[in-house]
Amino acid sequence: MDWQGWLERWDAQQRTYVPEREERFAVIADVVETAVGDRPRVLDLGCGPGSLSVRILDRLPGASVVAVDADPVLLALGRGAVGARPGLSWLDADLRSASWVSALPGGSYDAAVSTTALHWLPATGLPSFYASVAAVLRPGGVFVDGDHFGFSEPALSGLAKGLQSVWEQRAPVPPAESWEDWWAALRGEPALASAFAEREQRRHEHPRSDESDRLVSHVSALRAAGFCPVDTVWQRGTDRVLVGLR
Repeated sequence: MDWQGWLERWDAQQRTYVPEREERFAVIADVVETAVGDRPRVLDLGCGPGSLSVRILDRLPGASVVAVDADPVLLALGRGAVGARPGLSWLDADLRSASWVSALPGGSYDAAVSTTALHWLPATGLPSFYASVAAVLRPGGVFVDGDHFGFSEPALSGLAKGLQSVWEQRAPVPPAESWEDWWAALRGEPALASAFAEREQRRHEHPRSDESDRLVSHVSALRAAGFCPVDTVWQRGTDRVLVGLR
């Protein structure tokens, strides 16, 4: 199986939905290095196949990253494509359950990062989730999340969509397969048959939530967990990098 080729196809289809993805990755790495130095111990929460983890290590070769996810297919893809990368380890754990913390390698962490993943968590679970993140970060550690966070004002939401359309016309993203087509194609790989069977058993439905409430929910939960300050350090329309200091 061409593990690396599948990872490249994953990255290509993700850029269709997040055109500024590489810039967002770079900002996340910038924040980590600026906040906690060039040899941090990092958690990548909702890592998928490890795209952000690899970019953190590309930028900070002295870092160590624990990549955490509950999708057995994406974990298998990441291990197959970049599993031998020095400094990178993998953890199969569900962030919706408090037990994910007890499964971590011991000790405190300097940074927790995520990208296009935590919107899979229900809003009702955010306070306990961020309390768990705060518990494993050292004082002075940093949390960094890149995701789409909407605006509470409808007029701004409409403006953001219009701006995104203008930006896409100005710098079009090369066409790539859709999320659905990528998954359908990957399902045909015999090497992943058991991982897909396990994925079906775990079945994680996307929570029904209004994007306009997402920023308020995350910021409130982070502050309640003791992160201060919490603010946006990079933004392009509804795409933000949100930072909280422990």
